[in-house]
Amino acid sequence: MVKPMSSSKPLVGILMGSKSDLEVMSEAAKVLGEFGIAHEMKVASAHRTPELVHEYVSGARGRGVRIIIAGAGGAAHLAGVCAAHTILPVIGVPVESKSLKGMDSLLSTVQMPPGVPVACVGINAAKNAGLLAVQMLALEDRELAGKLTAYRKKMGDEIRSIRL
Repeated sequence: MVKPMSSSKPLVGILMGSKSDLEVMSEAAKVLGEFGIAHEMKVASAHRTPELVHEYVSGARGRGVRIIIAGAGGAAHLAGVCAAHTILPVIGVPVESKSLKGMDSLLSTVQMPPGVPVACVGINAAKNAGLLAVQMLALEDRELAGKLTAYRKKMGDEIRSIRL
């Protein structure tokens, strides 16, 4: 049974291709923090520091990490490179780029070859990546599942309370 609430070891690793991705990727960290899930963040580029990506990802499972969230813009190969080096679930966050508004990032993240899957959320949707990680961890943790159910109920209640 996963015990994210009491774990001090990170259960989720958040990687980003550059420091400029921090504003987007911090949304995943916020969600994980709201649910009490230990996580860590690191900058490691699939192209500029491939050895750092390999080192981080190949050792993640042994350190107790259960899920990797990887965000990058442009060519956005980070999530795919992560998935190539681990059997852990990898959630890709395509980060908006200046030239193509994130479409390049989206296609680079979602178009993985058979056998190397990457779950992919929308452009800049790191919050959803965090929530997807919570859902995955909640499969084995009733307390976390209860918190997720309450979170969803609160969202619904907020919509139902809107009066126009």
